[in-house]
Amino acid sequence: MLFTSAEFLVFLPIVFALYWILARQLKWQNALIVVASYVFYGWWDWRFLLLIAFTSLCSYVFGLLISKNLSEGKERKARWYNVLNIVINIAILALFKYHNFFIESLIALFPSIGAEKLLLNLILPVGISFYTFQALSYTIDVYRRKIEPTRDVTQFFAYVSFFPQLVAGPIERATQLLPQFGKQKQFDYVVAVDGIRQMLWGFFKKIVVADNCAVFVDAIWGDYAGQHGSTLVVAAFLFSIQIYCDFSGYSDIAIGCAKLFGIKLMRNFNVPYFSRDIAEFWRRWHISLTTWFRDYIYIPLGGSRVSKAKVIRNTLIIFLVSGLWHGANWTFVAWGAYHAVLFLPLILLGKNRKYTNVVAEGKLFPSIKEFAQMLLTFLLAMIGWVLFRSETIGQAWAFLGGMFSKSLFAVPSVPIKTLLFVLVMLVVEWIQREREHGFAMEGIKLGVLRYTCYIAVLVVIFIFGVFNEMFIYFQF
Repeated sequence: MLFTSAEFLVFLPIVFALYWILARQLKWQNALIVVASYVFYGWWDWRFLLLIAFTSLCSYVFGLLISKNLSEGKERKARWYNVLNIVINIAILALFKYHNFFIESLIALFPSIGAEKLLLNLILPVGISFYTFQALSYTIDVYRRKIEPTRDVTQFFAYVSFFPQLVAGPIERATQLLPQFGKQKQFDYVVAVDGIRQMLWGFFKKIVVADNCAVFVDAIWGDYAGQHGSTLVVAAFLFSIQIYCDFSGYSDIAIGCAKLFGIKLMRNFNVPYFSRDIAEFWRRWHISLTTWFRDYIYIPLGGSRVSKAKVIRNTLIIFLVSGLWHGANWTFVAWGAYHAVLFLPLILLGKNRKYTNVVAEGKLFPSIKEFAQMLLTFLLAMIGWVLFRSETIGQAWAFLGGMFSKSLFAVPSVPIKTLLFVLVMLVVEWIQREREHGFAMEGIKLGVLRYTCYIAVLVVIFIFGVFNEMFIYFQF
């Protein structure tokens, strides 16, 4: 089921009403969340439910086994249970997401070995990378003694399958999300209203900005060889905006929706295009994934507190794995490698945490230096997005070559209406960059002004929205 579908507009009020009717019955609330989440997820294909149920059951059982052996002093056995759960879940993920990719790569390298018969006709389950990582974080944290395992199977299944963030994150940690399903909740009107505001801003970014960008981007990418370099630059710019508004818009909808149920999800995007270097960009982009890789891969490898050679190794691993996580294509691996090359100088020079505050904090405008830094960081990210969007390395190279050809200074094709929507989005997010989301209006006391904004955005959504039937990150 899509957030932007008519079915969801019926589904959400029903689940919301039933949830708060059961306000004093926590177990029944959690059971409702599980049932609602499975309906939400199974709307595409009910067979996917078997996979998420198996993943949930495995992590639940292994969590208990790990805890039992730790309490008995059997560290070695607990470690093996943890490793076994990781292997099972990663094997399932690899089978569905990467099996054909590696077989096709093998065929390309050795066409005569007859590996074609190893190809499988598998459908990639929506959001499998997200809920697999969320389930894994639980058993790993149980093994690290960061959280006590839950014996409430309904509570655990609610944690893995919570429908607002089930198919595209944020990827939550058990330490933060699981305990929330174990606490009695009271309806908070202020939080719920803020959730609706955040959902509205998410719908605007997704339906109006991202999906209008997609119309132009798809048209240009489909005929990039016949376009001026200037038009290709516009397409690359709009794809950078599209992927941000598509994914951060989804995250805003998910986080806002969770607030309606008294659940707090982590912030997944923090105005990444206002970053002053690539390191800051990665602290602000897809925060739940980057921190997951940091805590469960980068730091266990030694992080930055090892020799320079190992720092380089660890950084390359984390970015290559991040690229591969995004999809079974060498363009994603190249995208990860590209960002590793940009990131390495900063971390080797100890400047990767130079910018941890909000740019131009407390000011209306940035300085000339800050503006130049943001522009350069965005342009570097935009070049990377060309790799990300392309189907092959050859296509990415040809597209980039076209961008920087002599026709770069020709008059480009420009979708004026779409650029106006982009401008509105960027202005709002700049003004609100120190707040949680674009529609966080707690400081605005003029109710007439606030409701005028809400109505105006709703009108724009219904008149100018494209209502694309997909979110980009569903494929990951």
